[in-house]
Amino acid sequence: MKKEIIDQAEHVIAKTYTRFPVVITKGKGCTLWDTEGRSYTDFVAGIAVCNLGHAHPRVSKALATQAETLLHVSNLYYTVPQVELAAWLVKNSFADRVFFCNSGAEANEAAIKLARKYFKEKGENRRFRIISMERSFHGRTMATLSATGQDKIKKGFEPVLEGFDFVSFNDIDALQNKIDAKTCAVLIEPIQGEGGVRCPDPEYLKRVRQLCDETGALLIFDEIQTGIGRTGRLFAYEHFGVEPDIMTLAKALGNGLPIGAMLAVEDVAEAFGAGSHASTFGGTPVVTAASLEVVKVLDEEKIVDHCGKIGAYFKERLLWLKSRHESIVDVRGLGLLLGMKLKMEGAPIVNVCLEKGFMINCIQENILRFIPPLTIGKKEIDSLVDCLDEIL
Repeated sequence: MKKEIIDQAEHVIAKTYTRFPVVITKGKGCTLWDTEGRSYTDFVAGIAVCNLGHAHPRVSKALATQAETLLHVSNLYYTVPQVELAAWLVKNSFADRVFFCNSGAEANEAAIKLARKYFKEKGENRRFRIISMERSFHGRTMATLSATGQDKIKKGFEPVLEGFDFVSFNDIDALQNKIDAKTCAVLIEPIQGEGGVRCPDPEYLKRVRQLCDETGALLIFDEIQTGIGRTGRLFAYEHFGVEPDIMTLAKALGNGLPIGAMLAVEDVAEAFGAGSHASTFGGTPVVTAASLEVVKVLDEEKIVDHCGKIGAYFKERLLWLKSRHESIVDVRGLGLLLGMKLKMEGAPIVNVCLEKGFMINCIQENILRFIPPLTIGKKEIDSLVDCLDEIL
């Protein structure tokens, strides 16, 4: 069955991914199974998506119940799950308004449009440029890849959209020298995920906020990978004592279902009037019902607290590995967004781990990234660390 599925995929699916030769058929908690019956402990979680693990019973029940009740009516009408999810996000964040869409790229697209529209509404037509960070990742639509600070993402799609400037992450002087009267916003990931699990200095984001306040620019936090508990707080900005004007979410908000959200303060959100932006499938009843259950589980079962504690334990174990192997350059990250930089390429290690029943991820060629479900336990972590110790 495995060979037949892979052969068929090679003929009918666009070749935009380099896939592992594994066909996944089932998931439960932190474990996945393939067509051959092999099990894998999942330290990828759909790329920081399945924060509650696979097939969580409460989320599955909420999804099934809503699917039997109402799937879609369009945003020409109000629906209960969408309103309740928006209210939960507003209550638990800095924001006053929420716009729902289907993905992180769409959420960032909405944020870019809102920032420009905000200044257009104020009559500041020359203020449209957005500063983002080198090595950032904000998506693959034309606007979001234009805002991404990685040339490999843009290759073959030039010319990219005009109006984006780039500075080094964690370099406040570089930002201060670039921001000016044409800057409408600074777009930044509080912790760079795809860029290498790069954390800011303790005061960096506060200084970014100050520069935005001094120049009148908006501050946009891309929390698509860091949001919904991944770093040991509900949102990563909480670690740094800084609130943005706009924030984007996706990934873990739906625990596997396609949802994105752009949150904004009232003054900024007002720039999006009726007809200015839309999404046919943004915030459908079935997706928002499941997402609402996701955030309720996070809260009621203290999952975010567990993430902070187990993430600290995981980091300690990775630092132990570093003490044993000169091939490890650095261990970094917060919560269960962790990275381990190597002196060699990481892909071969990923492949051996897969053979041994562990799914991990490599980014930037030599950084192993660990983004498991937030429900992961010490036993699974210890097993992976022992496996890595043996490989290294």
